[in-house]
Amino acid sequence: REIRKVFVPRDGFLFLDADYSQIELRVLAHMSGDERLIEAYKTAQDIHAITASQVFHIPLDEVTPLQRRNAKAVNFGIVYGISAFGLSEDLSISRKEAMDYIARYFETYPQVKTFLDSLVAHAKEQGYVTTMFGRRRPVPELKSSNFMQRSFGERVAMNSPIQGTAADIIKIAMNRVHDRLREEKMKSRLILQVHDELLVETAEDEKEIVMKILSEEMHHAASLKVELEIDMHDGKNWFEAK
Repeated sequence: REIRKVFVPRDGFLFLDADYSQIELRVLAHMSGDERLIEAYKTAQDIHAITASQVFHIPLDEVTPLQRRNAKAVNFGIVYGISAFGLSEDLSISRKEAMDYIARYFETYPQVKTFLDSLVAHAKEQGYVTTMFGRRRPVPELKSSNFMQRSFGERVAMNSPIQGTAADIIKIAMNRVHDRLREEKMKSRLILQVHDELLVETAEDEKEIVMKILSEEMHHAASLKVELEIDMHDGKNWFEAK
């Protein structure tokens, strides 16, 4: 992260950085239609604590930092089709404990399991999966005679529609922000998109309007069953803005 300090804006400008909060998990909630996961996003800020509370069957205010950390690893791991072995390595726990965590997660959010299984089944039948916006990802690995290749293909089939949709959303937002800045004849300019983040070299006297544009266009880049949330920071270099 330290290398971000060498990227600085022109005189009279600052960097304004906006990134989506947990976009893959929000896309998962929307695409799976899991009511419990959607409700968790609608009622609480801390999805990892909510997941820990539900998975471990304990009150929300009794969730420990360790339980939250474990729930976070499962939350994000599920998006990537994580195996019990992978989770056990990430959390330094036994494979049986990891299997129990994953099983409890799917008991808590059953429609997520149904959705992920349907993605793999569709990929095996059609040879590809699609994002919410119709972009295709071929998955030829599912036809491989090699077990490791087939397992990789299953993870790709689960992950690509989710991560691919998140990538589509940030690109829609990127184009709309760029167009708004040009339409409104602003000195500020969009200079970078990386993962779920947009960076604008912002004229100091245009900061408020650029913040408004980023907020409006990123929030409305897609219509999901849960709100798209963004975090925004500014600074005199990219490190400070992030």
